[in-house]
Amino acid sequence: MKYDFDSIQVGDNLLEMQNITKIYDNGFAANKDVNFSVMKGEIHGLVGENGAGKTTLMKVLFGQEIPEQGKILIAGKEAHIKNPLDALDYGIGMVHQHFMLVDNLSVKDNMVLGAEPSKGVLYDEEKAYEMTRLVSEKFDLPVDPNEMVENLSVGMKQRVEILKILLKGAKLLLLDEPTAVLTPQETKELFVQLKALRDRGYSIVFISHKLNEIKEICDRITVLRQGESVVTVPIDDVNEADISKLMVGKSIDLVENTKKIKPGKAVLQIRNLTHRNMQGKVSCNNISFDIRENEIIGIAGVEGNGQSEVSDIIAGLYPVQSGDILVNGKSIKGVKSIRDIRNLGVSLIHEDRMTYGVSTSMSICENIMADRYYKEPYKKGLRLHERKEYEDAVELSKSFKIKCEGVESPVATLSGGNIQKVVAAREFTSNPKFLLACQPTRGIDVGAADIIHRKMIELKEQGVAILLISADLHELLTTSDRIMVMFNGEVVAYFDDISKIDEQILGEYMLGLKRQSKEEMRGIYDEK
Repeated sequence: MKYDFDSIQVGDNLLEMQNITKIYDNGFAANKDVNFSVMKGEIHGLVGENGAGKTTLMKVLFGQEIPEQGKILIAGKEAHIKNPLDALDYGIGMVHQHFMLVDNLSVKDNMVLGAEPSKGVLYDEEKAYEMTRLVSEKFDLPVDPNEMVENLSVGMKQRVEILKILLKGAKLLLLDEPTAVLTPQETKELFVQLKALRDRGYSIVFISHKLNEIKEICDRITVLRQGESVVTVPIDDVNEADISKLMVGKSIDLVENTKKIKPGKAVLQIRNLTHRNMQGKVSCNNISFDIRENEIIGIAGVEGNGQSEVSDIIAGLYPVQSGDILVNGKSIKGVKSIRDIRNLGVSLIHEDRMTYGVSTSMSICENIMADRYYKEPYKKGLRLHERKEYEDAVELSKSFKIKCEGVESPVATLSGGNIQKVVAAREFTSNPKFLLACQPTRGIDVGAADIIHRKMIELKEQGVAILLISADLHELLTTSDRIMVMFNGEVVAYFDDISKIDEQILGEYMLGLKRQSKEEMRGIYDEK
């Protein structure tokens, strides 16, 4: 490492970013004279709306972007960080929201990947095992060095990611949305681990849109707004409402799904759905449930327990192998195209917005109109009514508060949250009978999430049936009318009275610690 970490006192600045400005080729200033500092031995929250500049600032710190101006000081001396390897030389490590692990390798192989110990010209597997064991013991984070990563829980995979950067000498850890896919129990365990690291003098930058977690774990926070640093403040001096107001510049009155409407007829009916993935493993096992008009049904579950496969089968990305799915009484089994399924009144917000939600090479307008350009009133004979497309896209961009230079701008120029609002603008206005919303607010700020929640509730009140799949249990509890829990490819719990449950109860079923009987799950579908 390029400095003496032990010579710095706890409470002194380990990191200083001074007047950082980053301007992209299109002229967009993602960071404008940003000042940001982290002390040794603190957990520092970095918060702001989508597009506020958080990701760009961390990319600058980790050497993935080079700023136009400003400087970085590590332990009081200027650091020149041109790539992630330089960052690691300065003791900076990053745990990304989407884990950078190789599933078909063991824990020890992942731990040393890129810096493998050798014995002559051969890979020294025993040394890799010993290195993993020692770093695991040092930080009191137990892992099995020989276990295959594909067999680990999400929480354990995250532990491996943290140990991996600690093994490489990281003293400043950058954590991007670290609890996005964790259960409450796993989140609690992670916070114990992070506080233990802080108490040993390590520094942590904690990036999250979950303000309750920011309050719980952080010592100080820095708020970014529209590319500028607004304030750095001790966490004890602000509450969640204060943080939200600092982020958006005004107070937000968050919506909840409190209006009870008698459900109508079943729009989506799933019967005995079973699916095997490409490896032959059963990912969905004999699943049956209904979703009716005027209701939002939530599915909770740790990532990898079959909920994504259910979503993709309904959307037509995977075929119905066994069982059946009906939309307004019509089976989608054997339906040849995704467009045919959409023509039944199905709209989709996919969890992978960059692959299945937008085309990054197209404009905002083209992405919003992608499902309707070939229909009236956007088609006039053999020609497209481009003026009508443009005018409607402008109106939708205003309605969904998409922050952009104009709807003709490439969607790739938008922040993640604004890209999600482009997807929502298209899917919510496609006149759906059934809306499938899979992780619709993952990684987006409280203001953008509130817009999506409000639009979902509006659709519900208009008679639309909605399936909400989310790793955010607070979102499920405040937005759903009924909730199911999936574990190991099966529905293991069903709640039709949301007022009687909380995040802790859901977490117990998500981890497989509890399972309801068939009698307790009666009502999940009409057995007539």
